Amino acid sequence: MTISVSSERGHAGLLERIARTRELTLLALIMAIIVAMSLASPHFLSVANFRAISIGMTPNAIIVIGMAILLASGGFDLSVGSVMALSSTVVALLLLAGWSTPTAVLAALLVGTAAGLVNGGLVTGFGINPLVATLGTMSIARGIALVMTEGFSVSSLPAGFGAAGRASLAGLPVLFWVTIVMVVTFDLAVRHTAFFRQVYFIGANERAAALSGIAVNRVRVVAYVITGILASLAGVLLASRLMSGTPTAGNGLELQVLAAAVIGGASLKGGEGTILGAFLGVVFVALINNAMTMLAVSVYWQMIIIGLVLVVAVALDMLMRRRAR
Repeated sequence: MTISVSSERGHAGLLERIARTRELTLLALIMAIIVAMSLASPHFLSVANFRAISIGMTPNAIIVIGMAILLASGGFDLSVGSVMALSSTVVALLLLAGWSTPTAVLAALLVGTAAGLVNGGLVTGFGINPLVATLGTMSIARGIALVMTEGFSVSSLPAGFGAAGRASLAGLPVLFWVTIVMVVTFDLAVRHTAFFRQVYFIGANERAAALSGIAVNRVRVVAYVITGILASLAGVLLASRLMSGTPTAGNGLELQVLAAAVIGGASLKGGEGTILGAFLGVVFVALINNAMTMLAVSVYWQMIIIGLVLVVAVALDMLMRRRAR
C-alpha cells in the first residue's frame, strides 16, 4: 500500500512539474492545434499559410520580448501598439522628406526610446500606476500619429526601404528569421546575465531587491526603454513590409501581446516568465487566429476568444500561485 501511494504521489508530482513547465505545455498545445487544423483544412499545412502566419506574428513576437521583461519586473506597457504605429509613421514621413534610410530608421527608434523614458519616468519618478501611465502614453502616441498624417497611410516609400520586408530565406520571410535570432539572444541574455536577473528580483520582491543594493528605478526605466525600442523596431519592419506608414496599425496589439506573454508563463504579479515562453505564447495566439480565419469565424468573435484566452490564462496563473502557497 505504501509503495502504491508513494508511486501515485511520484506520478502526481511529475505531472505537476510538467504542467508548471509552461514551454512544454505550450509546445504540446501548438502541436495539437497543428494536427487538428491539418485534419480540418487541407490548406493549413501549405507553405503559403505558414508564411502568412510567420509574417503576421512578427510584430507581436518582437514586442513580446520587451513585454515579458516588463512583466517579470512587475510592470507592463499598454502603449506598445501606438508606439509601433507612431514609429511606422515617422520613418515613412522622414523617408518621403528625403532622409536616408539609416537616419530615418534611427529617428524612428529614438521615438521608441523617448516613449520608454516617458513611461519609465512616470512609473518610477512620479509613482503612477503602470496601467494609468501607459494608457495615457498609448493615447498620446496614437494621437500624434493621427495628427501627423490626418489619419491617412503614408505610402510611395523608396524601393530600397522595402528590401528587408520582401526578402525571404528558406521559403520564410527574413523578418521571421530576424525575430527568431532576437528571441534566442534575449532568452539567453535573460537567463544568464546579471542585469536581467535583477529584473526578476525586483518583480519577486521589490523591497528586498532595493535592500540588496539593486537600483530598482534604473532597472525599471531600462526595461521600459527596451520595450519602447522593440515596439519602434516592429513599426519600422512593418513599414518596410507594407511599404507605408500606418497610423492606425497595432490597434488591440497590446492585448494580444499581453495575452501571449501571460500564456507563456509570465505573471502580472512579476518575478516569472521567460522570453521563449512568451514567444511560444505568440505562436499559440497566432495559430488560434489563423485557425479561426480558415474556419471562417467572424473577426469580432476572434476578439472575444482572445479576451477569453487572456482571462483563463491569468486565472490559471493565480490558481497555481495559490496552490503553491
